[in-house]
Amino acid sequence: MTLHGPARLALIFLVFLLAGTVKGVVGLGLPTVAVGLLGLVMAPREAAALLVIPSLVTNAWQLFTGPAIGPLWRRLRPMLAAIVAGTLAGGMLLPPAGSAGAVAALGGALVLYGASGLAAFRLEVAPRWEALAGPVVGFATGAVTAATGVFVIPAVPYLGGLGLARDALVQALGLAFTASTCALAASLLLAGEIPLRSAGTSLYALAPALLGMWFGQAIRNRIRPAVFRRCFFIGVLGLGMHLMAQPFMQ
Repeated sequence: MTLHGPARLALIFLVFLLAGTVKGVVGLGLPTVAVGLLGLVMAPREAAALLVIPSLVTNAWQLFTGPAIGPLWRRLRPMLAAIVAGTLAGGMLLPPAGSAGAVAALGGALVLYGASGLAAFRLEVAPRWEALAGPVVGFATGAVTAATGVFVIPAVPYLGGLGLARDALVQALGLAFTASTCALAASLLLAGEIPLRSAGTSLYALAPALLGMWFGQAIRNRIRPAVFRRCFFIGVLGLGMHLMAQPFMQ
């Protein structure tokens, strides 16, 4: 199904409003929700192009809310550099943007993320392994980002396993997401997949994303975050399964 004109703009507004609300409540999920839902009606890389400006702004918001960022940057920069390298390399090796394989890959990434969230899967990364594991995780995250536009696997479980304090973890996620967004934007530009129309629509999507974040933060203390997160991961899992099945339903 392809939407045009007002219907397309209305869908983008509602998707980014929902994605921003999820991020406001749980601190992540904007690219997962936005690209996952938009992937139902457009190619994942096309959806990812719309994500660039909302993701950069909301992640910058998240990045600079917390303690001093210098030590965290120095600790994570090998992983961040590998994210950039993996995204650029993946972008050069990808199949065409509208291929069934890209949709299935997006679905697979969402299924992995949803299942790991529901299982409360938690890594424990020993400090002595960080120098090796960080670049490997970063490159893998970059490859997944290039293929799907979603930059949570395996970076989010890895960062959760570093034993960071809550505020530092939020900042670490902001760093990883910002690096992923910048690398994804560069990859799309190099591939000629960010036309002027997509850039304008991405700027348009910023307003509902920020409104959703504000709304999510306003309701965060009025709901049970654990219940909300569980519903979020169930939704991600179901959406991923649907996207994986799409190529076989055509």
